[in-house]
Amino acid sequence: MLKIVHMTVNGTWRELAVDERESLLDTLRNRLGLTSVKKGCEVGECGACTVLVDGEAVDSCIYLTMWAEGRSIMTVEGLKGPNGELSPIQKAFVEEAAVQCGFCTPGLIMSAVEIVGTGKKYNRDELRKLISGHLCRCTGYEKILDAMERIVEEVYRTVNEEQT
Repeated sequence: MLKIVHMTVNGTWRELAVDERESLLDTLRNRLGLTSVKKGCEVGECGACTVLVDGEAVDSCIYLTMWAEGRSIMTVEGLKGPNGELSPIQKAFVEEAAVQCGFCTPGLIMSAVEIVGTGKKYNRDELRKLISGHLCRCTGYEKILDAMERIVEEVYRTVNEEQT
């Protein structure tokens, strides 16, 4: 049965008729062409399909599109600047060589956006736990953690400087 769903995707208001069983992953990739959202395990175990729903990282493969009614969805495509430039988180991943094959990278970046958005400072062990829902077969996670530590520190420092 088709349902009409209204949501904001990367800042753009969308109205879509979707099957009530359709995953947000399939809607984002197949209907909206947002290919940063990767189809990996399809059971919420690998993190490749991670997007933000109202600022919270979710596995879009197990999140039904109809649950997104009235919500704001963000994918990696929504992070680019006005002139197409990379976000600070994306730059940190590139500069710290946290990208190899790139399959897991968009999901990890979206989790990093959520983590950075808390404004809290996390140590490496805490970050390791926060990304434990992501599988990466290439990097061994060390460079990913380097990038995340760097951006968390930068944002934390910036927030504290603004408050003083």
